[in-house]
Amino acid sequence: MTELASIITCPECGTTKAEQMPTDACQWFYECTGCHTVLKPLPGDCCVYCSFGTVPCPPIQNGKTCC
Repeated sequence: MTELASIITCPECGTTKAEQMPTDACQWFYECTGCHTVLKPLPGDCCVYCSFGTVPCPPIQNGKTCC
């Protein structure tokens, strides 16, 4: 079963926020609600959830490529 909730942690300020992941698109940018830094995926990751979330994005969870 695919998990759609993930907690994103900002590497700049440590702010965490629970977010619902989209099932039909990758999220390449995410603005931190604490410091307003715009997060982008780390090299080798497909989206911000795979880089900064507690749960990888739905396509990766299902063994597929993301985007």
